[in-house]
Amino acid sequence: MTETLASGSPLIPRREVDFLLYDWLGLDGLLGEPRFLHLGRDAVDAVLALSEQVAAETFLPHYKLADQYEPRLSSRGVEVLPEMGAALRNYAQLGLFAAGFPERLGGLDLPHLVVSASFAQFAAANVATAAYPMLTVANARLIVNFGSPAQIESFARPQIEGRWFGTMCLSEPQAGSSLADVRTRAAEAGADQFGARYRLTGHKMWISGGDQNVSDNIVHLVLAKIPAEDGSLPAGSKALSLFIVPKILPDGSSNDIAVAGLNHKMGYRGTVNCLLNFGEKDGALGWRVGECGQGLRQMFQMMNEARIGVGIGAAALGYRGFRQALGYAQERIQGRLTGAGETKPVAIINHPDVKRMLLTQKAYAEGALALCLYCARLVDESAEPENAALLALLTPVAKTWSSEYGLAANDLAIQIHGGYGYTRDFDVEQLYRDNRLNSIHEGTTGIQALDLLGRKLLHDGESALTVLARRVVACCDRAATDDALGDCSSRVLSAWTHLAATVDELRRVPIASVLPHASCFLAAFGHVIVAWLWLEQAMAARRRPIDDGVDRDFLNGKVRACRFFIECELPRVEAWLNIVDSRSNIAAATSVAEF
Repeated sequence: MTETLASGSPLIPRREVDFLLYDWLGLDGLLGEPRFLHLGRDAVDAVLALSEQVAAETFLPHYKLADQYEPRLSSRGVEVLPEMGAALRNYAQLGLFAAGFPERLGGLDLPHLVVSASFAQFAAANVATAAYPMLTVANARLIVNFGSPAQIESFARPQIEGRWFGTMCLSEPQAGSSLADVRTRAAEAGADQFGARYRLTGHKMWISGGDQNVSDNIVHLVLAKIPAEDGSLPAGSKALSLFIVPKILPDGSSNDIAVAGLNHKMGYRGTVNCLLNFGEKDGALGWRVGECGQGLRQMFQMMNEARIGVGIGAAALGYRGFRQALGYAQERIQGRLTGAGETKPVAIINHPDVKRMLLTQKAYAEGALALCLYCARLVDESAEPENAALLALLTPVAKTWSSEYGLAANDLAIQIHGGYGYTRDFDVEQLYRDNRLNSIHEGTTGIQALDLLGRKLLHDGESALTVLARRVVACCDRAATDDALGDCSSRVLSAWTHLAATVDELRRVPIASVLPHASCFLAAFGHVIVAWLWLEQAMAARRRPIDDGVDRDFLNGKVRACRFFIECELPRVEAWLNIVDSRSNIAAATSVAEF
């Protein structure tokens, strides 16, 4: 059974979306810029309303079915649940694949902030089905940015229209996330109207959407190495090039790509995940994108877009779990209030520990959604160098913090449901399983932590940190004058000061002594960032005038969640940073035998 709430949609309420986009992130100002003058608030509101409606009507109903009836491999290829195909065709007909692309490519030219808010509704409704457009849109955007005009017209446009779907083919069975060790090879095979042609041979693992019977074609973006003259593969990630390798070739024939097997996951079961063999016969035909050796640089665009997409999905799953736990806690009658004498049993939402869990869920889920939409707003402003630098710095945080704490919110949803929570009769156990994958998708937590600390902050992130510091301190200065938020301001500023001092200290020591605690640092960094964004939201709520169209309790709830996160979660930062500051070597020094 799929749960609903008596109080409204089980997805993300419009008042939440409107508050984040208009009251906090200033979407009205963005729509006033020359590039978005073709839009108005009415048009954007129509897209947001349509997204919520279509997600609820076409994605949500098969949420549990897609979990129960996984894709299967037959002689005809991979077959998915028919309801998924119908939902995705509807998504395409409404122009949602094209929403963020320019009009010259058939798109709606919507701000990325609006596109992300729209996508969040579909991820909340059915993250397994939503994964197909997420990957397809990112695939098409890469080709638009780096491909030739012929490649854009022939391989990106059909994806923008939603007729073809796309994948990213990076990992291999022996290499995993270590892309320098990729062995797929691309042998030159002449050229044609689409550019330099190659024959690809190799194996790609963990390919989401690697095969299915929904779209007319599948465009694989494949990282591979071009062999040297002696046939050997060059070493390192700088040898990687990127290739467009379609399932069906332009002449209508099948390419030399075979599904070697399906991976059976604990969540996202409706999203096909394949082991693909390229070149079991003569080699899969592909076309190089851009120059040789630029593959990883190009692919990072798609990976970074997907990382924010994963973060949005994780936040949406956490949010839906929160909404369902809230509805259950309001309806479940159990226990009596301590010290109230012999009274009737009460709804469990009246028990202090249940309130604590619900408020923690709210702080995590809404904080994660705010973090990801803040990054989406930075995408729209990324032509400005300081916004681009800040986006690069925050991308691993948006992906990882949202994945880790969206999952923690789902864990609490199960706890609030009690014994019912871990049964398949309620959605919260599936929401947990689905969200568990997100801390692995697009780079594990450890990999994101190494990126944040080792590359973004200690290597080349000083300018981005300066931008971030300026924004955090300015926020704290504004909040300091608010009687309701002054103490929160001082706590956030204190945590930021400790964080910045830690970064300064780590820049003076050997990096090998720092990286063992990168994940711990990422946890601290993420909590400080989310505390800052909660303070920003609380000030927006305090500025919002109360009128007939605004729920006073909703706005008060924003301030309450801000105070809760800063009072009850932010103190964890000091402990994490103390561990980082200690630079303990005990884990790195542990021998294999000692395990």
